[in-house]
Amino acid sequence: MNGAQHILEAFQRHQIDTVFGYPGGCIMPLYDALVDAVGVEHVLCRHEQGCALAADGYARASGKTGVCIATSGPGATNLITGVANAHRDSVPMLVITGQVPSGLIGTDAFQETDVLGMTLGIVKHSYLVDDADTLPAIMEEAFELAANGRPGPVWIDIPKDILLTEVATAPVTVPSGVPFADVDISSALAMLRAASKPLIYSGGGVSLAHAEDAFRVFAETSGLPAVATLKGLGNAGKHSQYDLGMLGMHGSLAANRAVDDCDLLLVIGARLDDRATGNLSGFAPNARLIHVDADAAEFNKSRQAEVTLRGDLKDILRAFAEALRAQPLAISDWQTQCRTWHTTGGFHAADNEDPYAPIIGPAFIRQLSRITPDDTVIACDVGQHQMWVAQHYQFASPRHHLTSGGLGTMGFGLPAAIGAQFADRSSTVINVTGDGSFMMNAQELATIRRYNLPVKLIILDNQCLGMVRQQQELFYDNRESQINLDDNPDFVTMARAFGIHGLHIERTDQIRRGIETLLAYKGPMLLHVAIAREENVWPIVKPGASNTDMIDESQRRQKTHKEQVA
Repeated sequence: MNGAQHILEAFQRHQIDTVFGYPGGCIMPLYDALVDAVGVEHVLCRHEQGCALAADGYARASGKTGVCIATSGPGATNLITGVANAHRDSVPMLVITGQVPSGLIGTDAFQETDVLGMTLGIVKHSYLVDDADTLPAIMEEAFELAANGRPGPVWIDIPKDILLTEVATAPVTVPSGVPFADVDISSALAMLRAASKPLIYSGGGVSLAHAEDAFRVFAETSGLPAVATLKGLGNAGKHSQYDLGMLGMHGSLAANRAVDDCDLLLVIGARLDDRATGNLSGFAPNARLIHVDADAAEFNKSRQAEVTLRGDLKDILRAFAEALRAQPLAISDWQTQCRTWHTTGGFHAADNEDPYAPIIGPAFIRQLSRITPDDTVIACDVGQHQMWVAQHYQFASPRHHLTSGGLGTMGFGLPAAIGAQFADRSSTVINVTGDGSFMMNAQELATIRRYNLPVKLIILDNQCLGMVRQQQELFYDNRESQINLDDNPDFVTMARAFGIHGLHIERTDQIRRGIETLLAYKGPMLLHVAIAREENVWPIVKPGASNTDMIDESQRRQKTHKEQVA
């Protein structure tokens, strides 16, 4: 078989049944081979960025490796943002691009770009194939690298002539990555037992390690209060009595206060991102730190840890649970304190009592959370709506919450929802987006229509770049600059142009009917939700400030009143 046929055979061997791509000149041999391929469904997105983000959403929702394909030059460069997004959130992905024929590399040939050089900082590993006989081993190694250890995108750039060249078909075996050594938890356990105010800080590494069940058993057995990062939401499930929700810039007062007051922080599968920690000089000032992760590069990068445990999170969490089951922790006063903080300082969004009042974003999301089934997948974009979802939607699993955490990619949500729907055709998948983010990849409505995907879309439309406007209001003397989007198209009419049903709502009394209509509709549907322009995300920490310096809505109102009096 030639190189292109071998790639498809490798897909089948690794149980890759869905790929996202866009054809072009130098990748043409692979698309020719697809005509005869059995067992591989190719999804034609309408922009290469959409391909990469759909593969990302597919991987996040399914736990499998996502695959995207494009041609050389602009095809490859259009993938870059989506691949960088996967890299920042450690999403397993295989990227395959065509390259100009080997003899033309370095000659500035038509649609030639140095893909290897451009992408070194946004991939776990990359290859430029220069010998057809090395392709089988490269494919095997790429799948191994993408999925194991700390997952991430692996990019294979393949000249057109190599795709057409016959390759050896002898089976290739690539050794699995070096297994984790047995981890000694005795020092960490001793620190836990000595602490009077221990706190779990969990992140996206829990789901990346497929350790959700082990985490919940450990959390329940230990009784430790817990906070989560944006990507860690859902780790504890919907009904954990000690879960304080999200910490950080837009975290709850309860979560940030618990971090500030704890005397031991048990970090599990998280990288201590600046949006979560705030200014490090004020982060968990009273706490010793235990850091558990699959990637030793995260240890001591932002904060020195007294104990580091590198290994399989499932094994480590099971060992902790077993030890604490035999000898439980005595932290009842701390548990009571954290529950009290959660009652008074958790996220709350009261329903507007005036049925004709404009819709408030947080109240809408809270109703959405109440009405949707527990297994609903929410694919967010980036902006105020993303933070309202993180604050007010209750997730049963971290795989139900698809969000661009590290890169903050506007336009992520719609293609990610497409990927999630292909991962499970029977699931309820909702893209919650803003009017700014939606326009970034609106062309993917055509993908939804082509494959008749029952994806639901909710646009929270405040006719501006809301998060930018909020920071300009709070931190730039309310000097608005280039955030006005009041010339948006009619989104319902736009959806209908793509053959997708749409509905507009604008009053509080329309929320429940709008959501129920959306969920009941058998095919794809868009719900356009008009919300107030001036609505902000509360609380907020000024960039660069400590999490203890949170600003909430009441403080802002008091400051505004004083300024008006003065």
